[in-house]
Amino acid sequence: MPKLLVQDSGPLTTVQDRGRFGYQKFGMPTAGAMDKFSYKIANLLVGNKEEGVLEYTYNGPKLKFEQDAIIAVTGAKSEVKLNGKNIKMWQSQYIKKGDILQILPSQKGLRGYIAFKSGFNLPETMGSKSTYLRADLGGYEGRKLENGDVLEINNEVTKKNYTFKSLEKAYRPDFSKNKIRVIMGPQDDYFTKSGISKFLEGEFKVSNQADRMGYRLEGPKIEHEDGADIISEGIAEGSIQVAGNGKPIIMLADRQTTGGYTKIATVITVDIDLVSQKKPGDLMFFEKIDLKSAQKLLNKRKEIYKSIKKQNRELTDSKHYNIKINGEKHEVELREIIQ
Repeated sequence: MPKLLVQDSGPLTTVQDRGRFGYQKFGMPTAGAMDKFSYKIANLLVGNKEEGVLEYTYNGPKLKFEQDAIIAVTGAKSEVKLNGKNIKMWQSQYIKKGDILQILPSQKGLRGYIAFKSGFNLPETMGSKSTYLRADLGGYEGRKLENGDVLEINNEVTKKNYTFKSLEKAYRPDFSKNKIRVIMGPQDDYFTKSGISKFLEGEFKVSNQADRMGYRLEGPKIEHEDGADIISEGIAEGSIQVAGNGKPIIMLADRQTTGGYTKIATVITVDIDLVSQKKPGDLMFFEKIDLKSAQKLLNKRKEIYKSIKKQNRELTDSKHYNIKINGEKHEVELREIIQ
């Protein structure tokens, strides 16, 4: 079985997939990738549907490949190096046995994703390989990766089954954007008019209390009409709770399944990814939109997924040549791309 050696794990690298569903009624969070767009694109670029990937935070891992592989790196803008030389993100990449991949600290955004053709040979827990750190569950032994860990990749690959794919620059996310679009409610009527105005007109900063469970924000105090408590109910990803101190909390992938604080609004699906790429100290402001507009934005994203699936630039048999440039020997591979 092909293996992957973790030489340097980075501060927080875990195995994540789309998450586990159907278990929130038992108190089990969905977990899964924080930035769903970057996660899904990474998988599509290597020809996967929904496989576990490596999600890293700020500083990526350093990995040694003990077998050829096909990968793609997406998410936070970073320098990605293969054997010390820069390679591009948002495209598939053929990796040879013995190659070393290293991802340097992010320049824009916080979280990145590394997908591997056919994913990892890891057991599923409740239908998912996602790591839920608070319960030591899923992923690789229920924990973040550590130096010296060895993961097994499901499939051996060769250049004959390698299809190059990339995401057009126009579709790549801009993590420097600060506008977060929301749908108001379900308890927006629990807040004063002044509180609503402060929420929609104020500027908020991500506090140091920000992790995979949720982001606490600093900013203008949002006033309630008559207290912050409600009867506990289910919490959707992107829900924005406001506790008694008037500070909003955006609930994310590892959120608790129920909660008893009023929810002033919910971040639309396509902007949850942008929230997850913010780091402590980053600013954001909220814009109200309606449900129909949110659905149109989601449908537009689905069209991007379809366009990646349609990419099929198959490669013919390649030819190899040994050449010298300024006295240095180089192996050159020529491929004809059939559109």
